[in-house]
Amino acid sequence: MLSSKQILDKYFSFLGSKGHKQIPNVSVVPQEDSTLLFVNSGMFPLVPYLMGEPHPLGTRLMNVQRSIRFEDIEEVGLDIRHTTAFHMIGNWSLGDYFKKEQLEWIYEFFIKELGLPPEKLYATVFAGDEKIPKDEESIEILKQIFAKYGIEAKEGERIFTFGRKSNWWQRGDAIGELGGPDSEIFYYLGEKPPKPGMNPETHEDLFLEIGNSVFMQYVKTKSGWEPLKQKNVDFGGGLERIAMIVQQKYDIFYTDMFYPIIQALEKLTGKAYKDHTYHMRVIADHMRAATIIAMDGVIPSNKDQGYVLRRLLRRMIRFGWHLGVDSHLTSTLLDPTVEMLKWLYPWWQDKKKDVSEIFDQEESKFNATLKRVQPKVDKYLSTTSKLDENQLAQIAFDLYQSDGYPPEIFIEDLKHKNIKFDEDKFKNLYSQLFEKHKQISRKGAEKKFKGGLAAHTDTIIKYHTATHLLHAALTELLGPQIHQKGSNITNERLRFDFPYDKPLTEEQIRWLENWVNSKINEGLPVQFVVLPLEKAKKLGAKYIPGEKYPAQVKVYFIGESLDKAVSIEFCGGPHVKNTKEIPPIEIYKQESVGKGVRRVYARFRK
Repeated sequence: MLSSKQILDKYFSFLGSKGHKQIPNVSVVPQEDSTLLFVNSGMFPLVPYLMGEPHPLGTRLMNVQRSIRFEDIEEVGLDIRHTTAFHMIGNWSLGDYFKKEQLEWIYEFFIKELGLPPEKLYATVFAGDEKIPKDEESIEILKQIFAKYGIEAKEGERIFTFGRKSNWWQRGDAIGELGGPDSEIFYYLGEKPPKPGMNPETHEDLFLEIGNSVFMQYVKTKSGWEPLKQKNVDFGGGLERIAMIVQQKYDIFYTDMFYPIIQALEKLTGKAYKDHTYHMRVIADHMRAATIIAMDGVIPSNKDQGYVLRRLLRRMIRFGWHLGVDSHLTSTLLDPTVEMLKWLYPWWQDKKKDVSEIFDQEESKFNATLKRVQPKVDKYLSTTSKLDENQLAQIAFDLYQSDGYPPEIFIEDLKHKNIKFDEDKFKNLYSQLFEKHKQISRKGAEKKFKGGLAAHTDTIIKYHTATHLLHAALTELLGPQIHQKGSNITNERLRFDFPYDKPLTEEQIRWLENWVNSKINEGLPVQFVVLPLEKAKKLGAKYIPGEKYPAQVKVYFIGESLDKAVSIEFCGGPHVKNTKEIPPIEIYKQESVGKGVRRVYARFRK
């Protein structure tokens, strides 16, 4: 049985033999993109290169990328496959190979390298519509692939066609977005062969998606989708799901990417996973996701990434109560989580103590909150004889929204008090309230996450270059120990985090503004070179400590030459051509965002 590490090693070895170069597994916190809270796919770091910018490692790339998708957090624990954190293995062709090579290689990897039975694999392709034709090319390629393994792949039996909802990919809907048809690979989970015509879309419980090849061959224009000059391939597959199939577990929480946390939970609680499956799944999933987010520098707060981390921790803590654990749950589970993933993140060991303290503080505060909520619950329940299911559902929803009190615990409270109510009606009413709230939340999320490949506006590009100048100014003022610990750019401002243990004085802020604006006024050229990693470091180029970088890196410098540059940084771009394109900046806010970390905000003067 292959471990997750062995699966990943095989993937890199196989794709490496096809000329692919490995790119780093970057932080889940986007460093210079305000359109997403978290990196949610392996393609995220490749946005500029999918748009046509040359990549320093060439046109064939591969990686594994830690990712967070929290929108369906309520689904976690209800089935064998949903998780909020996962690792996406991926490979890309940037205007190089296309459908034939990609489909042949990925099926060869699954069947020959991982040993998956070909008769268990099924494919979906784009059915076409009034704007884009049916993907007949992929259908013919897939038929030839299956024929090599002695399988007659009939359309409607082995190969299925679906519309845009299932087999068309685009990340956003703005002008300039890239998109195209895709072909998904599904593994059949049933023991007996499926009946002819049984398809993955209408039988989700029997089919597991393990990979998706996107053929980015179109660009969004004012008049619709038009063919791209450069045709890209973007493949992504969930490592955890693939491990579930290869390890023959048929429950993702039994794989080596989760089960050590389950075992630690069983030991801590004295309870068995088979008897408390739902609660243990939620805790294991949230523990892993919270650890990844915290290790990438996020601390619990009431907004953005910090809010998501806080929500994960609080749900864990409340579910821990149900299992009889009311203290030190998160810090206890941190050790097995770090140990489980140390092969992928060896540097986590150095951060474990700080993260453990953060988790313990958050848990202590929320446990105190829960203890305060119980009297409120008891007060509500003392009046339930006068309340109907509508009112009970509203109380449960309000308790959940305001205090994080789970509705299933509220139901147990009702039963414990021997209060008569129609449970099905209650659940239905609560679900309606929750769905209404979720729709409102998603509308807000659409506004937050409406950006995509085309999110590099002129203003954001200007702020990107201004961030490099501010970084250089901070180094000049405070010393060479200054480095980026995080940054975020929107159309309204830039944000930059750096190690510093006290507030900047007014004099320091004015100095920084004057230094940056003087470089803007000088009209310095902004250029880049591709250099070997060690040579770039020896030049003094700024980079993020702890991040992994490829053997060849793209280095942007501001100035006439490298030896006269005022700023040199590892960066993928894009940037302005000359600093005179940037308006003057002003620093309008600063704050502490953790022990020894300072954050400054700057915007263009009006």
